[in-house]
Amino acid sequence: MDPQKLSDCQASYDRIAEEYTARIAGELEHKPLDRMLLDEFAARVKGAGRVCELGCGPGHVARYLHDRRVDIFGIDLSPGMLEQARKLNPAIEFQRGNMLALDVADGGWAAIVAFYSIVHIPKTDILQAFREMFRALRPGGQLFLAFHIGLEVLHEENLWGFEVSLDLVFYARKEVERYLGLVGFAIEDSLERNPYPPEVEYQSRRAYIRAYKPASASRA
Repeated sequence: MDPQKLSDCQASYDRIAEEYTARIAGELEHKPLDRMLLDEFAARVKGAGRVCELGCGPGHVARYLHDRRVDIFGIDLSPGMLEQARKLNPAIEFQRGNMLALDVADGGWAAIVAFYSIVHIPKTDILQAFREMFRALRPGGQLFLAFHIGLEVLHEENLWGFEVSLDLVFYARKEVERYLGLVGFAIEDSLERNPYPPEVEYQSRRAYIRAYKPASASRA
């Protein structure tokens, strides 16, 4: 990922961290399908080992899973977002990191959950992001992705009245399935949904993919 784009992304989220948290941290209360899928994920990975939420933002997904006794921690690029996450969730560990170069030994994690975390990953770098996820998971490890469906790349320069510089990358569900397969993941299932009402979320279709690193795999 272009260093300037990476820097812009971090700075943008630092700038909007408090407002983002106020608007987004309670969103799961209004998303029944998300809660159901996270409950299923929690049942699978509880007791399996360390679980990472990539692109954790204010940590509300991590908190939801932590409350269901998942051994979870969060990683985010933005120090401002991490500050919000730690403030809201003092019982959970949060670390700064870049999903294109994860600071973890091969096979270090039992599972990864990444809700809308690939939205700023350009298509030129998406395979690298998935290779890093694959590498970080132990054989048999679970991956749970959620992302915006589409073909476009939107550029935002103003969000909620704050100056930002963010590229929002949309993906087709089958496209992401293909990328995951290229790096070695096995797709377990995937689904799409229409957006919840405008007061709940941005009006894009959403996709969820559950995949795993085959037990015979060692690394990408």
